[in-house]
Amino acid sequence: MTVLNASGPRIGSLWQQRMDGICEYEVVRDGNVFATGFSNRFVCTSEHDTARQYLADLLGRYAGRSIEEVFPEGREYSNDGGACFLLENSSPLCHPDVDPDTFLSALFDDLTLVRGIGKATETKLRVRGYRNLWDLMKHPKFRIEAERIAGSISGASSAEIMEIIGKRHSRSHLKVLGTACLHEPEELVFLDIETMGLFSRPIILFGIGFLKHHQLVIRQYLVRDVAEEPAALLATMEHFSMENPALVTFNGKAFDAPYISDRLAYYGMESIRGIPHYDVLHFSRRRWKDRFPSLRLSALENEILDVHRGEDVPGQMVPEFYETYLRSGNSGPLVPIIEHNRQDVESLARLFFSLMGDVVGNC
Repeated sequence: MTVLNASGPRIGSLWQQRMDGICEYEVVRDGNVFATGFSNRFVCTSEHDTARQYLADLLGRYAGRSIEEVFPEGREYSNDGGACFLLENSSPLCHPDVDPDTFLSALFDDLTLVRGIGKATETKLRVRGYRNLWDLMKHPKFRIEAERIAGSISGASSAEIMEIIGKRHSRSHLKVLGTACLHEPEELVFLDIETMGLFSRPIILFGIGFLKHHQLVIRQYLVRDVAEEPAALLATMEHFSMENPALVTFNGKAFDAPYISDRLAYYGMESIRGIPHYDVLHFSRRRWKDRFPSLRLSALENEILDVHRGEDVPGQMVPEFYETYLRSGNSGPLVPIIEHNRQDVESLARLFFSLMGDVVGNC
């Protein structure tokens, strides 16, 4: 694995220059639903004004304090890519127990996995005694396809089974989510990133969550200067070095995963491929699209998890807060970025297991 070396202060200076005058969000009047419909990157006026005042307060509150004083629980973390800043915390997290054998049995009972069988045909076949794929192997018309599907499922990886289910149902089907039970809970890696903006700009914070002894451990790799991004990237990739990992994100298929792949390629690092990826946004849309007006993570954590954040930085304004930290050397603006990311990872994990509870009830 190759890591490109560069001068840290020079890179940081260049990025500060590039950030000057750049704003990737639009400030819209409160209640202006028409304006917000044309952009996914907007902040309402009241939210923007509150955040700007919060930023000013942070600069005053943490003036003259080092990053170690602001985050006494943090420490420097070093690897082949250099050094970054690591923060870690944990909290209890219960998760539903989904028996892999029970899930696979339910999967073999799904006759609609066979091409040419819809719900109506499945009902007729069950009346005639075809209860599962094994029974269907005796059917004169569907025998060959039933053998193929059953054979494909037997011994297949979770990613391969996800593909089989997705082709016949949809990639947001609960049975696709159910393949997560083919992993040990400790093999799930919950990921959320914060960046300096859209489209090939540095990642400034990597939030990683994983289970250990019924605790959700959250490790955050903070880039104190953009020259530390390679170290934080390598640290994040280390979490996928286990034998059977699975990635869990919220909108990560569209954003986090391709963004990380792009940054790995930028540094000449190897990307990780073939890992099953559970995007909780997709399953949330299927489960709650007719129930809640917004399916943003912050909205779902309010409705489903009863989580209500206090002082927070809007995600669209994270680059602005981070750039203020770079420019001033004041670590105060990092405080809400780190808390925002930590809460995103925790809510992601809890929401994922809430959806997995639905799978348990349908197995």
